[in-house]
Amino acid sequence: MAASVLLAYPDDDVLAATAAVRAATPGLPAAVRERLDAFCDLLGAADLGDLRARYVATFDLKRKCSMYLSYYAAGDTRRRGTALVAFVEAYRAAGWEVTGSELPDYLPTVLEFSARATGDDAAIAAGLLAAHRDGIEVLRTALESVASPWTGLVEAVCLTLPPLDERTQQRYVELVTAGPPAELVGMEPVALEPYGPAPGPALGRGTPREVAR
Repeated sequence: MAASVLLAYPDDDVLAATAAVRAATPGLPAAVRERLDAFCDLLGAADLGDLRARYVATFDLKRKCSMYLSYYAAGDTRRRGTALVAFVEAYRAAGWEVTGSELPDYLPTVLEFSARATGDDAAIAAGLLAAHRDGIEVLRTALESVASPWTGLVEAVCLTLPPLDERTQQRYVELVTAGPPAELVGMEPVALEPYGPAPGPALGRGTPREVAR
């Protein structure tokens, strides 16, 4: 949940959540805790105008730094719509509904789902992350290559995931080399309307209370 909050656009809500993140990190493995705490330190000392501009330049304008997990395998192709529906169906299978303006494959949303899911639903969340582990690794490598301040957060996420298997490692290398597919077809928001309001609880940016919990 801490990574979910801190990977979002660094607005006032993210700044307000850093105290709750710090309170939640002492029980985490040292390597994970150090990366989360280091980013909280950075937020407290950074020029926020510069940091926000850098966030947009990184995550909105660099193809290999996309925060949308299905983009790495599907790119701007017709397969993207199917991939997005798969995320929505996974959330619904666990009784959750995505709210807000972000697409369902947005990494902070997937991380929040993973943090809040329990029992059998946790296996669904783990499956989403495992299915897109290659994309997460591409994102980590791309952030590292530009010395991004968000590198440590993605590293922290990777440290909590199982080791890469041979097939995922191969796919990761291919994606790093070639980048996401580039068949531009356009994405209409209406494509996800059939998966609108559901009775389950909502997924969105975690609040400080949720982070601490």
